Amino acid sequence: MLDAHYLGSLFEPASVAVVGASEEAQSVGRVLFKNLVDAGYRGPVHAVNPKHETVLGRKCYRSVEDIGRRADLAIIATPARTLHAIVEQCGRAGVRNAVIVTALGPGDGALERRMLETARAAGMRLLGPGSLGILRPEAGLNAALTKIAAASGELALVSQSGAMCSVVLDWAATHQIGFSSVISLSSEMDVDFGETLDYLVHDERTRYILLYVDRIRNARRFMSALRSAARIKPIILLKTGRHAPSGTPVGEVSLADAVFDAAMRRAGVVRVQNVGQLFFAARALASGFRPGVEQLAIVTNGAGPGAIAADRAGDLGTPLAELSPQVQAALAKLKPGGGRAGNPLDLGGDAPPERYRDALLAFADDAAIRNVLVILSPHALTDPVEIAQAIADVARSANLSICCCWMGGGQVAQARTLLDRAGIPVFHAPETAVELFHNISKFYRHQALLLQTAGQTAEAGRSGPGGARMLVEALLNQRRNVLSAMESKALLRSFGVPVTQTMVARDVTEALFVAEQVGFPVVMKIDSPDLAHKSEAGGVRLNLTATESVWSAFHDIVGGVRLRHPEARISGVSIEPYLHRPHGRELRLAVFRDPVFGPVINLGAGGAAAGHTGDRAYALPPLNAVLARDLIDAPQVAQLLDRFHALPTVDRGALERVLVAVSDLACELPWVCELVIDPLIADEDGAIVADARIVIDQGVPAGSDRYAHMAIHPYPGHLVRDWKMSDGRIVRARPVRPEDAALVQAFFDRLSPETRYFRFMERIDELPPGMIARFTQIDYDREMALVATTRAGDAETMIGSTRYSLAPDGESVEFALVVADDWQRFGLGRRLMGALIDCARAKGYRNIVGDVLGHNPKMLRLMQGLGFEVQPHPEENTLKRVVKALHG
Repeated sequence: MLDAHYLGSLFEPASVAVVGASEEAQSVGRVLFKNLVDAGYRGPVHAVNPKHETVLGRKCYRSVEDIGRRADLAIIATPARTLHAIVEQCGRAGVRNAVIVTALGPGDGALERRMLETARAAGMRLLGPGSLGILRPEAGLNAALTKIAAASGELALVSQSGAMCSVVLDWAATHQIGFSSVISLSSEMDVDFGETLDYLVHDERTRYILLYVDRIRNARRFMSALRSAARIKPIILLKTGRHAPSGTPVGEVSLADAVFDAAMRRAGVVRVQNVGQLFFAARALASGFRPGVEQLAIVTNGAGPGAIAADRAGDLGTPLAELSPQVQAALAKLKPGGGRAGNPLDLGGDAPPERYRDALLAFADDAAIRNVLVILSPHALTDPVEIAQAIADVARSANLSICCCWMGGGQVAQARTLLDRAGIPVFHAPETAVELFHNISKFYRHQALLLQTAGQTAEAGRSGPGGARMLVEALLNQRRNVLSAMESKALLRSFGVPVTQTMVARDVTEALFVAEQVGFPVVMKIDSPDLAHKSEAGGVRLNLTATESVWSAFHDIVGGVRLRHPEARISGVSIEPYLHRPHGRELRLAVFRDPVFGPVINLGAGGAAAGHTGDRAYALPPLNAVLARDLIDAPQVAQLLDRFHALPTVDRGALERVLVAVSDLACELPWVCELVIDPLIADEDGAIVADARIVIDQGVPAGSDRYAHMAIHPYPGHLVRDWKMSDGRIVRARPVRPEDAALVQAFFDRLSPETRYFRFMERIDELPPGMIARFTQIDYDREMALVATTRAGDAETMIGSTRYSLAPDGESVEFALVVADDWQRFGLGRRLMGALIDCARAKGYRNIVGDVLGHNPKMLRLMQGLGFEVQPHPEENTLKRVVKALHG
């Protein structure tokens, strides 16, 4: 049954009480109460304040408990010292939700904990403290500390900053933009981003979600909620903190910002830089504006504006489209006086509507050009309205994403209105228009990355993650933190990463024999856990071709390092074959532990060319081949790999495989806090690790969640199982993937009306696309869905499914189960439920709960057989509530 969301009573309350309502002018309580009354809220509004008999002509109660009926929502605007007592009163009165407008300071943590404990004991949810409040304009709900009345619309705004809520509301009012919801989270003591996003995904009035973020408390929960919501509705995010405040190391801030950008790519959202971009992107998405490729063509009637647009495109890394000879020939005829057509294309200051139209049609004939920015600056011989109409006509028929910039003021105002009504984004400045192209292109690219599921690959590793764990555990037992080059390469090799053979020699005699065994020429490096940069310490010698050079190199290295770094512990030297790769590029591939997002992979130039953190590309694991390719295609990396003079293009497939293997290592070994491969030598024949250093953390706690260190939960490939059924048929049970949408649709189509009714508890004839997306595009941290399939040749058929999602209490999960009609009575449902229960138990949940129709005896018998307790349903007498404790 498709129930109302459990936060519905918070964001769509049937009645509201304002605790602290007041007659005092300019008081917070007066503003809040007056807003609710003036907005036309259709439910009861109660004033609560022991100091007043009436507020704004309405009865005022001394306490929430005196109202005599339960309020869905209490807005609390009283001094901090009274908050806990008021939360207790609300709990006794049965209030279901409270918004705490009162702000608390850093030293009020104990008060927050007491309020939260009291609220949870009463089954009440809290928003705030320090929240600006909630607005639901269509419902007439203005329970917010603002003097700005929001219009109704399809945008939802969720902000951690009350001040930014006010700024955005003011900006939107000026530009006639409406909202479905405005929600100020503030400190997220209880209700957080995750639950709020989940509510908005289910809210039919919301089509687009705008987020303002200034901090992240729990990266896993934040990313999980963001990825789940972004699969259903477009999300545009504004986050501050791109530059360092005074006293903060600049490198730390730039690195943290680069990591955040990498996270947003994986979350399927677009990050914008200012409030204007936030709304421009939302309006463009709403109008169906969809750049198909990143390349941009620019048409203008003035060289200056075109150059400004091209410069901004260059700043953002948005490439300008290359014009084919055919398009150049067609466009040359349009240029005044002839001449070669370029990009930007200058049509001349007096360009008439026909010249603009013909230029756009010429672009449309080139399949490589799909995005066009059209710029017009006022000219005595041009008619902005006629040109705008010509562009609108072309936009209706041509396969182009068109954006316009009509520069100027009054002379072009009517033309801007015409373009806006035609659904074409139009701006005052070229830079703003280019930024829109850039942001929307990023959005669709990030949406494609969001659909990628990545996890431990079946072919990665020789001994696999199990063998690698044994290697790490052996080091942990020795209380070791820094691995030698030989140990680091052994760990990489266990995941299938190509490495050069490395052996350690403790003295010069061993070095001579090891060099002979490895085979000349060789490379010798100092072996010390205290020296991360061996070359800088003078601890590397290359291309040693004879025993004499090995003897000399050993004494030079060890003696020189001891002189420069007397405190360093020296274990000896490592010796490995000298790689002669004349076309090789030296890369630096690293994994480090970000304090917010956990493991992060970065790739850039290595060796002597290794540069600043800004010269590297970043990605969050887990990676698959597509995600690895996205990292490789980053401008910082791609320029290192392409053909250059006599150097052929690097084998990108080999580099992808290394990245995926290193990602697997980062996922499966939570003890690894630092991994540096430098150099990773890549050329046309492959990629191989020449040197590596791994640091492990002795303090990583053991737990039931093997991926607790990850911000993004990998695809849980370890849950794939093959079952032999009682009739001999083989069934595979596995976690669902986004690409299973067609399987789910075909499975639903084969279900009988009765089975559909038992599953959804209502008559349902088809699965809407949004529901299929919710079934198949899950976040494995928040929920689990297992599908049972059979194979006949290459064809896979879905025959059953079970799933759970987190219950409102945060400690239990709610399940659903359905089995194809022709597979019922074979024990498949019991096996699927058993596997799902194991997953929920491993996650540490307390109970697994479900609702079953009272006249579904087969399901009730199955639940009893699995140890569920069948209880009366608390709200619906046609249902039964089945509950199984998972622990104790």
